[in-house]
Amino acid sequence: MSDYSDLDKKQDMHVLHSMGYAQELERRMSSFSNFAISFSIICIMSGGINSLAQATSGAGGIAIGIGWPLGCIMSGFFALALAQISSAYPTAGGLYHWGSILGNRFTGWLSAWLNLLGLITVLGAINVGTYYFFFGAFGTYFGMEDTLLVRVGFVAAITALMALINHMGIGLTAKLTDMSGYLILTAAIALTIICLVSASSYEFSRLFTLTNYSGEAGGNVWPAVSSGWVFALGLLLPIYTITGYDASAHTSEETVKAQISVPRGMVSSVLWASIFGYIMLCAFVIMIPNMDDAAKQGWNVFFWAMDTQVNPTIKTILYVAIVISQFLCGLATVTSVSRMIFAFSRDKGLPGSSVLAKVSPKFRTPVAAIWTGSILSVLFVWGTSEITIGEASAYAIVVSCTVIFLFLSFAVPIFLGLRAHGTPKWNKMGPWDLGPTKFKIVSVLALVSMVVMFVIGIQPPNDWALYITVGFLVLTGIVWIAFENKRFKGPPIGEEVARRASEIAAAEKAVGQI
Repeated sequence: MSDYSDLDKKQDMHVLHSMGYAQELERRMSSFSNFAISFSIICIMSGGINSLAQATSGAGGIAIGIGWPLGCIMSGFFALALAQISSAYPTAGGLYHWGSILGNRFTGWLSAWLNLLGLITVLGAINVGTYYFFFGAFGTYFGMEDTLLVRVGFVAAITALMALINHMGIGLTAKLTDMSGYLILTAAIALTIICLVSASSYEFSRLFTLTNYSGEAGGNVWPAVSSGWVFALGLLLPIYTITGYDASAHTSEETVKAQISVPRGMVSSVLWASIFGYIMLCAFVIMIPNMDDAAKQGWNVFFWAMDTQVNPTIKTILYVAIVISQFLCGLATVTSVSRMIFAFSRDKGLPGSSVLAKVSPKFRTPVAAIWTGSILSVLFVWGTSEITIGEASAYAIVVSCTVIFLFLSFAVPIFLGLRAHGTPKWNKMGPWDLGPTKFKIVSVLALVSMVVMFVIGIQPPNDWALYITVGFLVLTGIVWIAFENKRFKGPPIGEEVARRASEIAAAEKAVGQI
């Protein structure tokens, strides 16, 4: 990074010090690396493929042709609003810090828990998705059976490898996520070309044709609902896929020229994932030999279409690239989870904070936070897979809440930023600035999108998500009033920042920061 001057370094550290934090983590991530880590978590080769049935077994081709860009635009509103806030306050665990400084201790604490639970469960969901893709692509070669032991063992093994790589330093992680960015783009282009070459005909009209495949016609992916609702449910495909870009904020303290690189990373990762995902999925829909037959396949639609239309050797090579992309998606998510745990812990927001907030002087990574987040995600997969609520596993029910929790953690600081913009609480913008009018418009659109996402996200078969979300919010309120309100001080604000000067110097000396 030859363009990263001593002046740039001093500016990054000055901004961090002004918020009361030490430069304990190592700034090794370029602007591209910051983009790549969010792009890797979004990973159109993971969510875009593993959740395809939400579209093909719902409203059919129109769920991609019109539904995908519509859902991506909704996610884009969040990215734009969060980007502006991140430019003013580029810290690890950004959502937690923003919720505190733009609101109060409670809103920061709430943002932290929403984001943390969302990240831990989404890490588990990503790695379960990788397991099922690997099982569908290569399971027969290894004689695999889909049992709880095999599933949890697979998830535990790849999660441990992800944690080990993260443990060894942000330099190695950044190199792999950089590679992931290129690999995802290459794989998406390759899949697009393969689909178009393998298509029996080019019926572009199916991309704009709504067919109600809810109920048995779509393999019971969705219960029988009206055409309007089945189209709305299909929006969950892009919404579930285009998320996780808060990783750019969580790695702020490891990114050079963070006030510019972080907001760019957020917005550009959403933009390029939306565009390449749209082209790739449109090509896939065009390749499908018959939409009615595809809908009946339910969650197996991707493998069914590839088996039907694509050369076996080419298909296998592509599957290898997809599995690697999905692994690197999980790797980037471990980074995001651990930085959230680290940031919340250094302000004593979690049990065992003194350990979780420690940074390894050798690797300059929050080692305890990395392994804790990884272990919790595996325990989540294991524990919820053992429990059944009604006819659904607790795992499926909780995963349906994951994106609601994540987007709520985005919505809280956006709402607070909308109220605080231009007031004494937030009167100094960062260099990446939409301007007051555009920021307020984007923020309102993001909050409206949050309402739409929530309403869609709690429809059957995900209706338990409503009770879990409401129950969580009630529980957090009780815990806050009974315990945390008296104990939790929140991030340093005002005079507390100046009082931390000696602590900052000592923390930086301990990890060898010059």
